[in-house]
Amino acid sequence: MKLKKTVILGAAIAGLLGSSMAIAAEQFIGLPSYRVGPYAAGGSGIYGGWIDYMQMVNERDGGINGVKLTWEECETEYNNARGVECYERLKNKGETGNSVFQPLSTGITYSVLDKVAKDKIPLVTMGYGRTDAADGRVFPYVFPLITTYWSQATTMVKYIAGKEGGTDKLKGKKIALLYHDSAYGKESHAVLEKMAERYGYELTKLAVAHPGNEQQSQWLQIRQLRPDWVILWGWGVMNPTALKSAAKTGFSREKMVGVWWSGAEEDTVPAGSAAKGFTAAGYNVAGADYPVIKDIETNVYAKGKGNMEDKSRVGSVYYNRGVVHGLITVEAIRKAQEKFGKGKALTGEQVRWGFENLDMDDKRLAELGATGFLPPLKTSCMDHEGSGKVKYQQWDGSKWNVVTDWIDADRELVRGMIEESAAAYAKEKGITPRDCSKEM
Repeated sequence: MKLKKTVILGAAIAGLLGSSMAIAAEQFIGLPSYRVGPYAAGGSGIYGGWIDYMQMVNERDGGINGVKLTWEECETEYNNARGVECYERLKNKGETGNSVFQPLSTGITYSVLDKVAKDKIPLVTMGYGRTDAADGRVFPYVFPLITTYWSQATTMVKYIAGKEGGTDKLKGKKIALLYHDSAYGKESHAVLEKMAERYGYELTKLAVAHPGNEQQSQWLQIRQLRPDWVILWGWGVMNPTALKSAAKTGFSREKMVGVWWSGAEEDTVPAGSAAKGFTAAGYNVAGADYPVIKDIETNVYAKGKGNMEDKSRVGSVYYNRGVVHGLITVEAIRKAQEKFGKGKALTGEQVRWGFENLDMDDKRLAELGATGFLPPLKTSCMDHEGSGKVKYQQWDGSKWNVVTDWIDADRELVRGMIEESAAAYAKEKGITPRDCSKEM
């Protein structure tokens, strides 16, 4: 009898040890980052903020309902071929494969567009990429979240119209579009041309070759054209070069409006005094006083676990944009767990459902410590953009200041263009669009 008790007790102890030593579920996220090359400033800031947010969720909350987040970076150098290599390298990592692919590159986005549906990995292109992918019926695995380039372009025209006294004042105005000569740089063309037809402004498109540090001929054309406004659709070194060139040419930076990839400290600080007065779009804002940033400082940097070597970049535009990437990714996983099981590692297909059913209203943003940090976001089978709102910030010589509330895109115009383009893509590829009435 004594031996029997010992055996039972031993089995009980072994059971307890076994349960305590059980490996917790982990959710893997592959990061196709770029921390070297001509666009390293943007990549290092965004991926740094994203990693810090995930680290904060692990440190503060123990993960998502007990599921720890894990990640691995793969350096793309903002190169399309390397981006595809990283996609292939990361897609089968972790317990259930890669949860999401977010390359921060329109070129890489186009390069993997046909792969993601086959591999059932959501492709998130937050504020960039192929705009017509907002039609989830045709692109079930692609999410150009928050605001697309077309939506942003309509808010640029709205912003300019506001400064001119109304859309009726745009007739006869000259707008020069100085754009990065790439797939990304050309994304705005169709919508700006359509709005030029509607409002009667004259649009002149001026391409700048990669990486953008040679713009002498373009600014000579601007001097000759004498436009009322210049839209800067740049990236990397192209942006400070444009601002300094504008100063030399005598073109007012008060009359320059930048895409969100032209509106970070890395774009304005190198331009010195030439950047003062420049305004740029943003689907997130700068600043370290938001509760979500304070939580990162408390739970990550105070413990010596921060990703940024230069801590002064915490709260910058690019860093905060990375936090937005992390925040929305975590919310999509959390939403997917509600359907497929809390405390479980999910597949890319399951996480895709989470991205398609996001509902981040003002109440939820407040709970996340992100009120005013990004706009409310609600996605669906039909709508993979989910917002369309943009704020504008102006550089005062040392920092960015928000100068507008959230400006709504011209959703009617943009949605019509999205559906027309998506339908053409579906016909070209032989895709039968989903019936959203049958989606749960």
